[in-house]
Amino acid sequence: MTLPEPSAGWIARNELAELVVAKPHAMTGYSPARFPHWADLGDSCDVREHVLMRDGNDVLRDSRCRVVSGRWLSEYDGKRLTSAGAMRVDHLVPLADAWRSGADTWPVAKRGKFANDLVAPQLIAVSATSNRAKGGRNPARWRPPLRSFWCMYGRAWVDVKTRYKLTVTAPEKTALDGMLDTCPDPQHP
Repeated sequence: MTLPEPSAGWIARNELAELVVAKPHAMTGYSPARFPHWADLGDSCDVREHVLMRDGNDVLRDSRCRVVSGRWLSEYDGKRLTSAGAMRVDHLVPLADAWRSGADTWPVAKRGKFANDLVAPQLIAVSATSNRAKGGRNPARWRPPLRSFWCMYGRAWVDVKTRYKLTVTAPEKTALDGMLDTCPDPQHP
């Protein structure tokens, strides 16, 4: 896996303390289409295909850049997969959660940047089953079944919320605090 490295555990803990706690915004007007995603990167490749190639090993693609095979480890549930059809590219902070956390006020261009961000630890290739189970839930309602990934997941979630100045709910903040507790030496640099 080559998810961009999020802030270290101790930095994530400090960032979490700085995030604004607020009630979730209404879902009025929400649609995934409000976040233009899978932007074209040229040569017929889009962001989704790029992430599948980045996160896999021995990845093969066809002449139209569609990933057809490879080997992946789904970090959420530990499944090892060889079928591109069994993989999904997950928005670590789901589009629906971003909407409830402040993206409802963003211009379309910023929502598109968020949905296609290859720099922040926002996009990750995972099993289709874990992606469906997660849906649009935040860590108060869903955590990766693979507990050994909680530290990375919590760090990445806080990193993305901090970069985009998104809010958190009180239960979400409590859940993230618990996930950061799984990081080695979370209190010290």
